[in-house]
Amino acid sequence: MNTSPLRLIVMGVSGCGKSTMACALGERLGLDMVDGDDLHLPESVAKMRAGIALQDADRWPWLDRIGHYLAQAQGPGRVVACSALKRVYRERIREQAGDVCFVFLDGDFDLIEQRMRQRVDHYMQPGLLDSQFRTLEKPQADETDVIHLSITDPVQDMVAQALNALHSRLHPAL
Repeated sequence: MNTSPLRLIVMGVSGCGKSTMACALGERLGLDMVDGDDLHLPESVAKMRAGIALQDADRWPWLDRIGHYLAQAQGPGRVVACSALKRVYRERIREQAGDVCFVFLDGDFDLIEQRMRQRVDHYMQPGLLDSQFRTLEKPQADETDVIHLSITDPVQDMVAQALNALHSRLHPAL
């Protein structure tokens, strides 16, 4: 029986619903939740507000903070909303956090762009979505710690799917 805290990353491009899903999973599972956006350095946020895509050098310290946050999980665990777009980013988080599960929110460009244009007061500009999709390396079958979900499903359905997958594949103790 696995008694270690659950460490979840809800991942995908900007506008796919990571924060909403991470909050919903956190509530259902009693996990502490943080939006990875809150762990960006101020200069990275300023770049994104200005419509400038981040480079890997901007992301490494951010990914390390996310991994460290997850590694410090106690009690039932923690969940983070984090893009984790490249495999190397996911590996960096795994190195810091240990046993982690990723929930990948997958959707097409047009739907996500529409959602982003409806958001207010978010620093991530819709014009950066192209760069997010170019950067995205969808998790492959050998990344066995990833649950794939379609964002065309309602949030409550996605939460149920994630909980079922966690229960049956990763954490039978849930």
